[in-house]
This record gives sequence, C-alpha cells and structure tokens, in this order.
Amino acid sequence: MHSNHATLADQVVPGHSSLARNAILAVTGSLLLWVSAKLQVPFYPVPVTMQTFVVLMIGTAYGWRLGAATVALYLLQGALGMPVFAGTPEKGIGLAYMMGPTGGYLAGYLVAACLTGALAGLGWDRRPSTTILSMVAGNVVIYAFGLAWLGTVVGWDKPVLAWGLTPFLLGDLLKIALAAAILPTTWKLIAGRSSSR
Repeated sequence: MHSNHATLADQVVPGHSSLARNAILAVTGSLLLWVSAKLQVPFYPVPVTMQTFVVLMIGTAYGWRLGAATVALYLLQGALGMPVFAGTPEKGIGLAYMMGPTGGYLAGYLVAACLTGALAGLGWDRRPSTTILSMVAGNVVIYAFGLAWLGTVVGWDKPVLAWGLTPFLLGDLLKIALAAAILPTTWKLIAGRSSSR
C-alpha cells in the first residue's frame, strides 16, 4: 500500500526504518492493548472497554505495517497464554480462548488496524470528517469479523446482533467522536510547532 502522508508515530518518534524504534513502539502498543482490555468504563447498556479505540488509534498513529505488527504481537501474546484479553484468565487463555465466541473480534482487530493505518497514510486522520469515516470503517471491519465468528460458534438461531453488536454501538460512537477530536487536533499542534521553529 502506498502512502503519501507521514504517520503520527513518524512525526513524534522519527526513524521509521529503525528496528529498535519499531520494536519499542510495537511492545508499547501491545501493552496499551492489554491495559485497554482490562479497564472497564461503566456505561449503558454494557460496560465499555477502550480496546477497539486503542486498536484503531494504533493503526492510525503507527501506519498499516507497524500497526498490524503491533496487533499481531498482542494476539501472539494471547495465543501463548498470557492473560492479555478481556475476561482472561477467568474465561480461559491461549488458543482455546481465541477460538471462543469473541475470537472473531480479535481477528477483526488485525484487519481494522491495517485499514485505519492505510487510510492514515492517505491523510484521513488530519480532518474530523475523514477521521470519523476511518474509525467507522475500522469498527465495521471488527464487527463483521466478530459477528461472523460469533454466529458460527453459537448458532445463527441465537440473537447474534443483540449479543455482539447493539449493546456496544453507543459506546463506539463516543469513541469515534473522541478519535475525531484527538487526531486532527494533534496534527494541528504538530503543524503549529513546526511552523514556529
């Protein structure tokens, strides 16, 4: 994928070809994903984690290659049995957990990070309107993978949308609004800092 625009990570932590820099960013991102899976914000109708927000922000800030590598590292940590996912270790760990009802969402994280990273490479994270579109696209990918797998595991005769989609929509709208406020504002601050030098 060809990108014309630098990512936020390129601006804040220069040297995108440095293996050490990319490794540090990937490990840091995987730790943020771990923390975001464990923190629950009381919300209606279900508590909200910030995990989808962090997935999409990592993809956007890191770009599609490093974003995908970071999410892949996180998934590898989980596959190896580290309790990095929401509900672990209480609901199981490792590949057994990943093959459970929520496994599709985890796969969706990887694709969504690629997508939002590619869109950031086109400059979509620099304006609120395109940031919203990018975040919506990322969420659609996560839900598509998540619901497809959930329906396969529990059966399509079950209320799959009521279990895996509708309770989370309001929280995701707020996270999209938060991203639309943070990303373009950050770019404006960077532009202002550059022009004042």
